[in-house]
Amino acid sequence: MDMPKREAGPLLQKSFAFAVRMMKFYRHLQTNEREFIISKQLVRSATSIGANAEEATGAISTADFTSKISIAYKEARETSYWLRLLQAAGYSFYLFTTIVSNFVVFSTPFCGQAAAHKHS
Repeated sequence: MDMPKREAGPLLQKSFAFAVRMMKFYRHLQTNEREFIISKQLVRSATSIGANAEEATGAISTADFTSKISIAYKEARETSYWLRLLQAAGYSFYLFTTIVSNFVVFSTPFCGQAAAHKHS
C-alpha cells in the first residue's frame, strides 16, 4: 500500500526547532557546566525525535509509519527523563525551564498522529 507524501507540518517543524534548542543546550552544558555524560545522552535522544518523525513522513506502509512515530515518541520520553535528571542534579535551571516550557509539544502528539494516520 502506497503512503501519501506529507508536508512538513507542525510535528516536523517543532521537532526540528526543539532539536536545534537542545543542541544549543548541549553546547552550554559542555562548555559552561562541564557536563559531558548526560548531555550526550540528551542530545542523541532529543535529535532522534525529529529524525524519526521525518522518517515516518516517508513511510512506505502504515506499519512503517507506526514504527517510526513510536520510536520518536519513545525518544521524546527518554529526552524528558534526561532533562528531569539534569534538573534534579542542579544543572542550568534557567535554561532548563525555558526548554521544558517548550517541550510540552512532545507530550502526546505522536500517539495522536499514529491514531489519526491509522484511520485515514
